[in-house]
Amino acid sequence: MTIQLHDTLQGKKVPFVPQKEGEVTMYLCGPTVYNFAHIGNARPAVVFDLLARLLRRSYKLTFARNITDVDDRINAASVETGKPIEEITARYIKAYNDDVAALGVRPPDVEPRATRHIEEMIAMIETLIEKGFAYEAEGHVLFDVSSNASYGSLSKRDLREMIAGARVEVAPYKKAAHDFVLWKPSTPELPGWDSPWGRGRPGWHIECSAMAEKHLGTTIDIHAGGRDLVFPHHENEMAQSCCAHDGAPFARYWLHNGFLSMDETKMSKSLGNVLLVHELIKTIPGEVIRLALLGAHYKQPLEWSAETIESARRMLDRLYGAVQGVEVPEAARAAAEVPEALIAALEDDLNSPKAMAAFFSLAKDLNKATDDEVRVSLAAQMYASGELMGLLGNDPDEWFSGHVEGDLSSDDIEALIEKRNAAKAARDFEMADAIRDQLGDAGVTIQDSRDGTSWRRS
Repeated sequence: MTIQLHDTLQGKKVPFVPQKEGEVTMYLCGPTVYNFAHIGNARPAVVFDLLARLLRRSYKLTFARNITDVDDRINAASVETGKPIEEITARYIKAYNDDVAALGVRPPDVEPRATRHIEEMIAMIETLIEKGFAYEAEGHVLFDVSSNASYGSLSKRDLREMIAGARVEVAPYKKAAHDFVLWKPSTPELPGWDSPWGRGRPGWHIECSAMAEKHLGTTIDIHAGGRDLVFPHHENEMAQSCCAHDGAPFARYWLHNGFLSMDETKMSKSLGNVLLVHELIKTIPGEVIRLALLGAHYKQPLEWSAETIESARRMLDRLYGAVQGVEVPEAARAAAEVPEALIAALEDDLNSPKAMAAFFSLAKDLNKATDDEVRVSLAAQMYASGELMGLLGNDPDEWFSGHVEGDLSSDDIEALIEKRNAAKAARDFEMADAIRDQLGDAGVTIQDSRDGTSWRRS
């Protein structure tokens, strides 16, 4: 079956055909490293890791996921904390990679950093100026949106409507309010690089265009990211890249995952409902978070709640329960094939819920099987399916004993109970309730009695 993908530019699901037979290039917008990643940032990392796993079955994939390490938010974090920018970015690059790795996300083939591609950005900006698509004004260089007739085609926006209602920076040096910055001046305390337009730093959008071209070529097969990036980031990337390359397509397929929400509200720092992956993985196994993020089709919104996590945990219990006690020789694992139904589901626009249904059908067959050879064969197929989905990476016995990474250890639980008892003794009932909730979220049920507090894993 040919892989089908929903292309945002075309607005429909289409067959995927790479520009070069047998090879695929894919670019995913990665993190801006000024803080820990929230769970909304983790969704594209997990979703497109699954796509990368699927593509590698049939193609030689070159997968790039960038790091934005020059940004006004990073500068603000440096001012707020008093720490050097390099120290902040180094800390959060490592944290991001460690945190998404805990969710089963494999490293990309290339992880370009913006600060290491300034030369390429300057070169692309010079090209855009030479070709009449950009202009210099008061130390800034801006892209002239009116020079690009197809602007708005990715986000399906009419330029006239955008001029009337878009939330864009209004500055006296712009020819038009919707023109966007390619280069801007830096004051002495800010990071900056020498350029034909003076010491300054790049705008956000030019970074990805330059890095993608450097590592993947003029036209890439797949450009991926969250739906929130369609406009303005990806729209601007597409405009400047196409104009710099005489109309050559920037990306042949554009893929965007849906929003992650809490209580039907889009995740937002301003709303105070952001959950950090760095904190979640301390008490919740990474596989549980991964499966929860794959619980809805990637294009659809995903509701994030305690119920979402608990449902994913129960689903994994069923999968681990099926293979528990079945010894599968390495040779059998190596020879096992992923069921066609599961592959077909993923090839149909990465339909992870349908793929999981096929996974559970396999588990059901294993639970019913009585012949040892059949059980080994089915268990091997389950492990092969888990390898593709990024699941079943733990030992089943350790999974059920609660010793997988992310679960609270017995010592951790006892320490929290002791802390809760101290809070109760101090009549800090808000703290005591918060600790009870923390334990509950980690799958630990506590029971108070005259003899003290007992606990068990749910």
